[in-house]
Amino acid sequence: MKIFSQANNLCKFTSFLYRLINCFIFSLLAAASTRAAMPGAGHDIQPGIIYHRTGDEVLTGDLYRPKGNGKHPVLIAVHGGDWRFADASLYKHWGPYLAKNGYAVFAVNYRLVKDKTNLYPTAVHDVRAAVQFLRQQAATYQLDPDRIGLMGDSAGAQLATLVALAGDQPPFSDGMNPTTKVKVCIGIYGSYDLTAKWEHSNRYYPDNNIAQGFLGSSLIDNRKIYFEASPLSYVTRDNNHTQFLLSWGAKDKFVDPEEQSMTFMHALKQAGFSVSSVVLKNAGHYWASEPIKVPGTDSGYLAPRLLQFLKEKL
Repeated sequence: MKIFSQANNLCKFTSFLYRLINCFIFSLLAAASTRAAMPGAGHDIQPGIIYHRTGDEVLTGDLYRPKGNGKHPVLIAVHGGDWRFADASLYKHWGPYLAKNGYAVFAVNYRLVKDKTNLYPTAVHDVRAAVQFLRQQAATYQLDPDRIGLMGDSAGAQLATLVALAGDQPPFSDGMNPTTKVKVCIGIYGSYDLTAKWEHSNRYYPDNNIAQGFLGSSLIDNRKIYFEASPLSYVTRDNNHTQFLLSWGAKDKFVDPEEQSMTFMHALKQAGFSVSSVVLKNAGHYWASEPIKVPGTDSGYLAPRLLQFLKEKL
């Protein structure tokens, strides 16, 4: 009887343990299912929207949009990558994050420099085309044509700020096309003075001068083109309608914060622009494409501050 009782207790314990393991596995599967559903919650994605055709080139963008009807404010996001690399997927974290918080994001692909083709100002015209497309097709995608902004990181910040400041001016426009003016512009560790960028690259990376590769000419051969391609050149009092948010890492060794972001911000303030800044004291470069964890990542530090800026300005 004693042996039978022990065996019975063992069966009961085994059964209890089996149920406990099953419950634990079910909980894990349910949590995993919830996490898998989260990226799609609260927003829609329309990938590969054609926004411009030029010759044999077809330029596309991915639209992240808040769920529900309405005229949504929208940011056109321009990826970095030295004007030579990467694509719109760098905004695969910002797109859903901002869309869930009420702001559409149109992350665009533009023509990249390759084998001395697609040199400046090719990419500038592509970003201009993206702004014009969204303004003309806003109703189709339930966007607000009066609440459009630009956002870019690194090389993308140079393109975004240049279009925001000078997209309607010569040499980029003849004044006949739809306007490329935007309400806000967000620049993340951008190159805003290409003369300083050339000097920095020549000092530290003489065999890979990124600015020279983008412009197709050395500074000592053609200073004019460096001035023309620099957003800093268009920071004037009569042009101060766009509102800016600048962010950078204080330990950035690839794009010098003092020569670029801080100099650009100072010029904006001098000319009467509305400009805010978010400085990450321990960050370097490349963090804008990281997953957004609040708190936890560098992009997670920027995220709530960016939302506050958009709430107030866009």
